[in-house]
Parts: sequence; structure tokens; C-alpha cells
Amino acid sequence: MLGGILPKERFVYTYLGLLLLALLLLFPRVGKFNYSYKKGAPWAYETLEAQFDFPLLKTAEELQLEREAASGSVVPYYKYSEEIAQNAQVGLESIQLGFYNDLKPRLANSLASIYSRGVMSDEESPSAQKAKSASSVVFLQRDKRATKVPADEIYTLSAARRKLLSDFNKSYSGPNPDSLLGACKVYDLLVPNVIYDKEATSAVHAQSVDYISPTSGFVNAGEKIVSKGELVTAEIQQMLDSYKAEYENNLGYTGPRFKQWLGNGLVALTIVLILFFSLLYADPSILKDRKSLLYIVFIMVLCAALSLLIGRANADLLYMVPFTLIVLYLTVFFKNRVVLPVYTASLLPLLIYTQNGVELFVIFLVAGGVTMLLFSRFSKGWRQFVMAFIVFLFSVCTLVGFRFVNDVKGFSEMVKVVFLLLGALLSVAGYPLIFLFEKLFGLVSVSRLVELCDTNSRLLVEMSQKAPGTFQHSLQVMNMSEAAARQIGANVELVKAGALYHDIGKIQNPTCFVENETMGTKYHASLTPKQSAEAIIRHVNDGLAVAQKYGLPDVVKDFIRTHHGTTRTGYFYSKFLEEGGDESEAAAFTYPGPRPRTREQSIVMICDTVEAASRTLSDNSPETFDAFVEKMVDGKMKAGQFEESDITMKDLQTLKSFLKQYLKQLYHDRIVYPSEKEESKG
Repeated sequence: MLGGILPKERFVYTYLGLLLLALLLLFPRVGKFNYSYKKGAPWAYETLEAQFDFPLLKTAEELQLEREAASGSVVPYYKYSEEIAQNAQVGLESIQLGFYNDLKPRLANSLASIYSRGVMSDEESPSAQKAKSASSVVFLQRDKRATKVPADEIYTLSAARRKLLSDFNKSYSGPNPDSLLGACKVYDLLVPNVIYDKEATSAVHAQSVDYISPTSGFVNAGEKIVSKGELVTAEIQQMLDSYKAEYENNLGYTGPRFKQWLGNGLVALTIVLILFFSLLYADPSILKDRKSLLYIVFIMVLCAALSLLIGRANADLLYMVPFTLIVLYLTVFFKNRVVLPVYTASLLPLLIYTQNGVELFVIFLVAGGVTMLLFSRFSKGWRQFVMAFIVFLFSVCTLVGFRFVNDVKGFSEMVKVVFLLLGALLSVAGYPLIFLFEKLFGLVSVSRLVELCDTNSRLLVEMSQKAPGTFQHSLQVMNMSEAAARQIGANVELVKAGALYHDIGKIQNPTCFVENETMGTKYHASLTPKQSAEAIIRHVNDGLAVAQKYGLPDVVKDFIRTHHGTTRTGYFYSKFLEEGGDESEAAAFTYPGPRPRTREQSIVMICDTVEAASRTLSDNSPETFDAFVEKMVDGKMKAGQFEESDITMKDLQTLKSFLKQYLKQLYHDRIVYPSEKEESKG
């Protein structure tokens, strides 16, 4: 039953098989946390217990608060000098205290005690730097090792002097001890040996701000995380997020390896089938076109590689990937009814295998839809940047929507917003690759077709000069074919280009064709019917030679090959039979073909015949046009010219109705104006 639906071309299954293999190789060989949960919703699965020990990750809000606290708290950094303490002891030995010289040992002990804790200048103490921080601790580097010590354990210079005086008073019984210590220059022995290091303070502060511990605890194996039916609170969500991160990053898949390969294979097969049936439904002709299908497979592999390889390196970078370029790379070659399902299928690996896959899938699906909507108006010049900005706005709105749905307090996703903006700009930068793909895959973009339809091109100007009648005929066929293509939803730009070049071979021998004959010139007067038919039929091969010379794309050459199909040169064949010719020689009067294979080629064949034959009509009545169109189209059908085409009977009926109305409007009766003499008589 499916034999008449499924394509018979072997390359279809070869290319789809290659796509299946590429996806299978790209898919990750690690497990995925297969639980879906949301804060405030009940846990829909069995009770979940930790299979392994894992750290409890802090939330983004907690990390932000700690960073803010760290950025506002500066811990000063100091270096301790042993040499200054030793110099103080040496200096004390040379000082003379007179009657109180026996108190030197007590002063030496006091100095040693003071210097062991350290002395800093009053100006460099933490309390003197309140403008920067009122830190209660400091970093003290001693013996090449820095440790945190309470700031009040280190003497300031003034506090050290008070301590020295207090220790001296305990043994001194004379008057004015402060004056004695000053006069004997004992106070001069107190010099700061804890020196403030500004550069080290800045470096340590920057490091403390940059490094905030991402964890806030530990969950042991066997500990319950959430029970079945339990509401997922903020605390439970944090545990689930931590468990998921540890599972995917470190543990992953623990089952038999063949099951994972089988699972990936089934997922890849599902994606390939989605693509296949989408093409079969949207545009079956693609499954008959080797180049188009190969290009679509290439696009699918490209999108999967971007999704999976970049996601494996850093999931956040996926927000910067210009997936909307896939839409542009498809839109220039295919209709929107093909673009949307192919683009959606291309995003499926992103949805299934990457972190935040649902969010990314929806964001880029929305962005792709907006791109499709805007492309026709914003595809040229600076307007591409306008389109990119609009797509960026829709992407950000979708991102914000997900944050609101997930009940995130505040919005701290500026990095992702910047990534989305960069991705939108990259879509503009990557657009010119279309021309490379056009060349590599032998496809023809819409812009290329529009360029071919420029009547000021060198080839069409040559045609208008050498074969003016044929040029006018081609213009009429183009106008008729364009309007007809719109009626049945065919590719308008392709039809226009095909119609404009279908008779290009006539420039090689223009006077052979009646529309280019000048007064008194009769090319076929001295030829036999068979010779005339041979000269007429030759314009197909001549057209292919001209097309090759001027580099016309293959898709346009197909219109040259098929616009007569396998029909006969009716006039000369009838004349041949009238002169006694044998019907067995009919092949000499038959075009080599092939017959039209697409709706677009069928439209040009019909319009070419109708336009040329309509010039012979002498009656402009509606009945004449109705019968004429029926005769022309039915004649092609009876000759089997549409048997290989994907045009339907419904399409043909629509075309017949349209062409009848078109001819009635084209050849309507005109008012006969009276001459000047008749007017003057009146």
C-alpha cells in the first residue's frame, strides 16, 4: 500500500541513512537525568534517594549575595619583618639608663613580646583605613606563609609605646618614666615591623571576590532527596539541581552500553522519520531531487553538531549559537512549508540532549518563526540588522517568560542576554555563506533567480537583439506563467526564470521561427518537412549549449529540456504525411524530451503552448477561449506529457480556469474610435 507513496529513488534512503549514522555518532554517550520537576509542583515519581555522595550547590542568588559581600569587605595584607625586631634588641644594648641600667633585661623582654605580635604604623592600621574597610582580621605574611590573624592582636606604634611604658613601670620606682624612656631614646627602638602591602591586598581581594565556594554542604549516599507526591520546595529543588549536576557531569550512564547505543539509535531514527514524513507531506519533489535532499541532510548534521558539541563544552554558549541562520539557509532555497518542519526537526537534538533543552528549543523555535516572517522584507542591506534586533527582542522575551514561569526572584541572566544579542549579530555575519552553499550543492537561491530575471542581463539583451519576436514571446510566457504559478502555489521565481529562458536556443537560428521572420523571408520555403522539423527541434539542444556557455543553473536548463516534452512538431508532421510520408518516421518529428517532472515545468509547457497558439485565434468570444484552453491542456494530457510530473488533476483544473480568464482579459474587444473626418461631419 505504501509502494505508491514512498519514493523509489535509492539516494533518498542512502542520504537518510547517512543522517542517521551522523546523529548516532554525535549523540552523547553519557546518561541524562530523566526527571522533570518544578518548584511548587508535586514530585511525580517514586521516592528519590541519593545513589552517591554529592555537594549541595548554592543557588545563583546565594552566590550573588556572597560576591556582593566579598566585594565590599577588603582584608588588608601585611608583611612581617624579623630583621627590625633583631635590630631593636641590638640597639637596646647600646643604650645607657644610668641608675636603672639593671632594668634592661625587662625592657628586652618587653620589646621581644611586642615585636613577636608585630608593630604597624598608626596610619596603616585597619582602623585608619575605614574608608576602604573596617576589617577585623588581616592577612599577615610571616616566614613566606600568610595567615589570617585578628587585627587587634597587632600593635599600632602608639599602642606599642604604651605597652613598653606599662612593662617598664612594673619594675621602675623613680619619677617620670615616660620622660626617661624618651630621653634615653628607648622609644626610638620601636619601629613598625608589620608593613602594609597595597598590591598584595588588591590581588587577594580580587581573588576572594572571584572565588566563592559554589557549595554549601554535602548530601550522603542513601539520604532521601524527595518523596513521591511531596511538593518541590526551594530547598528540595536545590538538592535536585545539585544531584542532577553531579549525575550528568560525573556519573552519567551506568547501565549496559549496548542499551545506550540502542536508545540513541531509536532517538536518531525517530528524528530521521520526522524529517522524512515532513518532506513527504510538505514537498515530495525534494525527495526526488538529489541536491536538495543532500543539502537538507547537511543542514541537519550542522545543527546537531552545533547543539551537541558546543553544549558538551559549555551549555551557556548555546545561547550565542545563531540557530536562526538555519532558517535563512533553508528559506532561500525552499518554501516556508518545508522550512518550518525541517528547522523544527533540526532543533530536536538541542531539546533532547542539552542542558536547559526545553528553554533553548522554545527560544530558537520562536526566533526561527520570527525570522521566517520577516525575511522577505528585511533580507537586504542594513535591514538585516533590523531583523536581527527584532529576533533578539523576541528571544529575550521568551527567556524572561521562562524565568517568570520558574518563579525566579529577580533577573540575573545578563550574560545569556548578551549571548543572545551576539547570536543575532552572528546570524547577519553568517548569511553570506548561503552563496558558498549554493555553489557547493548546485542549488539556486531566490536571489539568484531574481537576478536571472533581469532583462538587462547580457544574455537576455542578446536575445532581444537577435530574436526579438522570441524575446517578446518569452516575456508573455513569463507573465502568464507567473500568474498561473500563484494560482496553485508553485515556485513563482523559478517559473519566471524558466519561462524567460525556455526558448533561449532560438538565438542560434532566429529566422527559423515564425515570430522572428521579417517581411519576405521564408526560412522553410526550400526545406522538406523533415528538414524543417529537424531545424525546429534543434533549438532545444542549442538552448542547452547556450545555457552551458553562460553558466545558467541546472534547474533552469531543465525548463529548456522539458518545455516541449516528447510532443511532435505538428505542422511539419502533418505536411509530411500529406506529401506521402510514412508514419513509421514519426520519431524525426518528435522532441527528445524528457517530459516535465515538476509543477513548475508543467506550467511553462502549458503557458508556452497556449501563448503561441492563441495568436492564431480570430474569434475573441469567451466560448472560443474556453474551448481553446480545454483543447490545449487536454491535448498535452492525452499525449502523456504530465505522467511524470507531480502536478495534480486539481492543479490542472485550476490552471485551465485561470487561463480562460487570462486570455479573455488579454484579448478583450477594444472600442473602435471614429476617424477625424467622421468626427468633423458630426
